[in-house]
Amino acid sequence: MTATSTLVVEDYVQRFKVFLLEFRSSEGIAKYVERIRQLIRLNQKSLIVDFDDLILYDPSLANYILDNPEKALEEFSLALKDIVKTENPEYANQTKRFYVRIRNPPQILKIRNLNTDYLGKLIAIEGIVTRVTRIDAKMVRARFKHIIVAREEKEEQKPGEQEDHEFDYPEEGYFTDRIEKPPYCPICRKSGGKFELIIEKSEFIDWQKIVVQEKPEEVPGGQIPRSIEAILTADLVDSVRPGDRVVITGILRVAPIAGTPEARSSRSLYYFYIDVNHVEVQEKVLEEIVITKEDEEAILELSRDPWIREKIIASIAPGIYGNWDIKEAIALMLFGGTPKILPDGTRIRGDIHVLLTGDPGTAKSQLLQFTAKIAPRGLYTSGKGSTAAGLTATVLRDKTTGEYYLEAGALVLADGGVACIDEIDKMREEDRSAIHEALEQQTVSIAKAGIVARLNARASVLAAGNPKHGRYDSTLSISKNIDLPPTILSRFDLIFIIRDIPHKDQDRKLARHILGIHTEADKARGFIDPQLLKKYISYARRYIRPQLTPEAARLIEEFYVGLRQASLTTGEEGVSAIAITPRQLEALIRLTEAHAKMALRSKATVEDAEEAIRIMMATLAKVGLDVETGKLDIDIIETGESASRREKKKKFTKWLFEKLKEVGGEMELAQLLELARREGFEVDFAKEVIDELWQSGEITYPRLGKIRKV
Repeated sequence: MTATSTLVVEDYVQRFKVFLLEFRSSEGIAKYVERIRQLIRLNQKSLIVDFDDLILYDPSLANYILDNPEKALEEFSLALKDIVKTENPEYANQTKRFYVRIRNPPQILKIRNLNTDYLGKLIAIEGIVTRVTRIDAKMVRARFKHIIVAREEKEEQKPGEQEDHEFDYPEEGYFTDRIEKPPYCPICRKSGGKFELIIEKSEFIDWQKIVVQEKPEEVPGGQIPRSIEAILTADLVDSVRPGDRVVITGILRVAPIAGTPEARSSRSLYYFYIDVNHVEVQEKVLEEIVITKEDEEAILELSRDPWIREKIIASIAPGIYGNWDIKEAIALMLFGGTPKILPDGTRIRGDIHVLLTGDPGTAKSQLLQFTAKIAPRGLYTSGKGSTAAGLTATVLRDKTTGEYYLEAGALVLADGGVACIDEIDKMREEDRSAIHEALEQQTVSIAKAGIVARLNARASVLAAGNPKHGRYDSTLSISKNIDLPPTILSRFDLIFIIRDIPHKDQDRKLARHILGIHTEADKARGFIDPQLLKKYISYARRYIRPQLTPEAARLIEEFYVGLRQASLTTGEEGVSAIAITPRQLEALIRLTEAHAKMALRSKATVEDAEEAIRIMMATLAKVGLDVETGKLDIDIIETGESASRREKKKKFTKWLFEKLKEVGGEMELAQLLELARREGFEVDFAKEVIDELWQSGEITYPRLGKIRKV
């Protein structure tokens, strides 16, 4: 390094030092002096500097960092170390390196906009962390031993000539991305002899690689999300997990592509990666949506409208005619209830899950796609193209290093937002069972290839599916209509059955609505602009935490106890059908809170509780109805079978075993079915129960047409 360049370095180190010492906040406090003292007290190595402060203090310093980030950050770190030495020499000597982390640079770029123009510059990108590798050690300063060639091969040693000696490379104050053999010995100034690396005396820092992917809502239609590798070092390692939304500041660099034939032959292909300087994890849900002062005024003005709830519901998929209750349920789901963390660490979810099922051509997929667009964090996926790994998380193996890493799936990426799963009935059983934990516990646990992890999946789920027989059969219970296990059905707060029944007046209104949209698209415009509605939902979820008033809590309590008491009245056959369980009680609380949140109110009143009860009863009246007794029975959702049917099966099984015992244990199946019909059991019902008993191993078919008790 020349004398001139040394002076430049010293000049910039001094300028950075003066900035750290002299910069005052608007309150007149020496902002960075206080931060440096806190850094020493907490035994930290990194100082976070706001880029806006640099621009305010000295725009030329800010530009210098943007254009020459590697050199500037090294000089900034030296300035920080000098101040720490003054404040606490002992701490400065025991800590080898200090780091300056730059926060909030002027422009946040999209991953797909990165190109060679930004090489070597300080940039910022935002996205979702999809992959995190293990922590490795990276050598930043090597200790070499210079072994002089045997003396007998050379002339006699001259006076003052040194024996074998050690030195560090690169020297203090230099920074390099790659440690190579030094060209000459800095002590004896000779290039001859052997340079031996002493690993135990070399200096290392922690190193970790992550992959950051574009946010789903920013990916253009029909394109694959882009991603970029980012390298975390020192105290930045393990600061993020798969599924975290992050803003990353760092230097854009390139590295040679290894593995492909083209790369091996040409040696001129390189890929981009980011050498990370600062990571900001967006912990608060939905904080990435920027709400300006003007937006906040517009949102608060909207909330004062007495018809705000109706306007929000009417603005949900305005191109789809009718379905008011479903649109209200989607609106309640978008706002969500208030999550609670108990003193013992137990978390009670505030997210509302909704399931739509019904006849084809009833705009279920359209509702899902609109919801994914309007949700501040929305993600749409189809059940046919989703696997368990794609929905939750998976462990993959790196082709080059052979190590295992964790990759987040759709529900983890939708953390804090809404996951819309279309065609949920078309998913394979083993894939569908993977979402059980995500629906109730709102986490995704994985234990594969030695990786045991638990990721957050705090997302509301809006799912849609068709009945397994093509159209919904109202004579059958919901569990017979939908090809979904009761374990999943019971986790949805609201389940809607959409029927396509011909009705002259309704059909005419629907036809006019669709024709009107096709001739004049503006007719499908909602009361509230979609972008403003998105910000309104984000504002409500971020700042409004409604609490139940005593009157609302009393109303919900009376409704719950009343329905439970009604369950005690046994039917003709002595069967007691349970109308409601604590699961529905928690759903009522969430719906009440969400209804208050729609009007940006901090108190959930009786009016909110009444509306929650109304929409809950509207769904239970269709979904939880026992088609045989006409009574409300929640067991249809919880277990897939009503109490009356369960009792009927018990009576038939008892009759069947007694009849087989009478005839010596074996009987003609056709004869048995005829006797069952005479006894009052339907033939289809008898066949179904006999098939279940055969599957459980209680009866067997010894010969064709014969039945025997095992």
